[in-house]
Amino acid sequence: MKDRKPYDLKNILIIYNFIQVLASLYLVYEGLMAGWLYEYNFICQPVDYSYKPSSMRMANGVYLYFMCKLIELLDTAFFVLRKKDRQITFLHLYHHSLMPICSWIGVKFVAGGHPTLLGVINSFVHVFMYTYYMLTAFGPHMQKYLWWKKYLTILQIVQFMIIFFHNFQMQFTSCNFPKPLSFLLMINAGLFTYMFGSFYVNNYLKSKVEQVSKANGAINGSVSVNGNAISNKMKHDKSN
Repeated sequence: MKDRKPYDLKNILIIYNFIQVLASLYLVYEGLMAGWLYEYNFICQPVDYSYKPSSMRMANGVYLYFMCKLIELLDTAFFVLRKKDRQITFLHLYHHSLMPICSWIGVKFVAGGHPTLLGVINSFVHVFMYTYYMLTAFGPHMQKYLWWKKYLTILQIVQFMIIFFHNFQMQFTSCNFPKPLSFLLMINAGLFTYMFGSFYVNNYLKSKVEQVSKANGAINGSVSVNGNAISNKMKHDKSN
C-alpha cells in the first residue's frame, strides 16, 4: 500500500457525501418532529419508554443516528485509500471512535429524551460538513467557492458548547434522567470544545498572525536570513 498510488475515489466520494447530507437532513427533521420542535424541554427531558408514536419515532431516529455513525467510519478508510494521512489526526480518530460508542449507549439505554438534542445538532452540523466534503470531491476548481471552510470549525465549536451547557445545567436540576450519563456527555463535549478550539487557533488565528508579521517585515524593508533580520537600509549603507 505504501508504494501504490492514491486511489481516485472522486465519484464514490461525491455519492457518499451526498447520501450523508440527505441522511443528516432527515435526522434533523425527525428529531425536531418527534420531540424537540414541540413537546421536548431543553432543561429537563426524561426518556419516554412508552410505545406511543412520538416515542417510537424518536427511538427509530436514535437507531438511524447510530447506523450513520458506523457508516461514517468510512471517512477514515477514504483518507487511507487516498493517502490523506495528514487528515487522520488525533481529533479525527477520537471523534470517529467515540461517537459510535456514545450512540450505541443511546440506542441501548436512552433512545429518546435529553441526549437526543446532541444528535439533532450534530446532524445539522453534518449537513454543512458533508456538503463541503462533496464540493471538494469535485476537484480543485471548486476551491474558490469554499471560502467558508473555517466557519465549519466555528460551527463545530458552537455545537459542543451548546451540548456542554445542555448537560451542565442538568447537574443542578431535579430531572428523571441518569445524571452520570449526562455528566459524561458534558465532559466529552468539553473535551471536543477544547480540541476543536485548539484546531481553530492553530490553523486560522496563528496562520493569520504569521501572515501579518511577514507582511509587516516586508513593509519595513527587512528580510530574514537564518533567523536574523537584515534591513535593506543597512545593506545600502554598507555598499556606500
